[in-house]
Amino acid sequence: MAQYSIGEALQEFLKKSRIRGDIQALEIDAAWEKIMGKTVARYTDKLHIIGDKLFVYTTVAPLRHELIYQKEKIIERVNEALGGKVIKEVIVK
Repeated sequence: MAQYSIGEALQEFLKKSRIRGDIQALEIDAAWEKIMGKTVARYTDKLHIIGDKLFVYTTVAPLRHELIYQKEKIIERVNEALGGKVIKEVIVK
């Protein structure tokens, strides 16, 4: 039987778990202001990850349009913050 540290065991569990996206969404949510700035963070209602897609929710139409134009930059910044290629698509709602 192989020996793992608790950290390694948790990482393995998260790789195979369905809650992985929720945990990553929490990580992104915690860093969202740093990633996108105070104004964007203030008017973003919710962040959600399903698979490799990041869903960004806002009720502010001008912000929604701006986020749509910045999808590639958002993907790049979020992946950098998470330390890997986690997000491949951003969907703004």
